This record gives sequence, structure tokens and C-alpha cells, in this order.
Amino acid sequence: MNDSQYNLIAEALLLAIEEAIEDSGVDIDYEGVGGLLTLTFKNNTKVIINKQAPLHEIWVATKFNGHHFVLNNDSWTDKRSGEEFWQFLSNAVSTQAETELTLSAQ
Repeated sequence: MNDSQYNLIAEALLLAIEEAIEDSGVDIDYEGVGGLLTLTFKNNTKVIINKQAPLHEIWVATKFNGHHFVLNNDSWTDKRSGEEFWQFLSNAVSTQAETELTLSAQ
């Protein structure tokens, strides 16, 4: 994957996250600027998702820890655990929003 392909895929992922948050019906504020997406919850905790273009990765920082995701066969997976991105994000957002939700790309 070259840099242009990475940027298109990563930007599409960030947009899909925004749409999934909007469609969830849960009160989560989000702000996307220059490859950085910040989710802010009612309890003032945050999840920060950002592009790491030089590495072709997506990094996610939660209240509890940080994760690095790489694209493998059209699926973003955690470099350490192998967990799929949307499953991880659903769990992290559910924990910080203090309500169960499932996020996915439309």
C-alpha cells in the first residue's frame, strides 16, 4: 500500500467512525481535524483516534490504554492482540460511555 492509498483508506475509516457515532443515538461529542478524531463522553473521558501516516497505522488512545492497528486483508487489526478494529472500538466506547453499543462501518 502506498501513502495515497493509506490516506484514502484511513480517512474513510475516520469518516465511518463519525457516522457510526452519529447513528448510535448515544450522546458522544466528536471532533475531527487533520487525521485526528476525538470522542468526548458525558463523564469527560476521551477516546482519541489518529492516523499514523509514516507507519500506515491507526492509533487509538482510550482512558485505559493505547492500541496500534494495521490493515490486514481489508480489516484493521490490533498489532498486539489481533483484535478487529470495530469490535475493539465498540468495547472501548461502551466502557467509556457507560452504555452498551455496537459500532460498525455502514
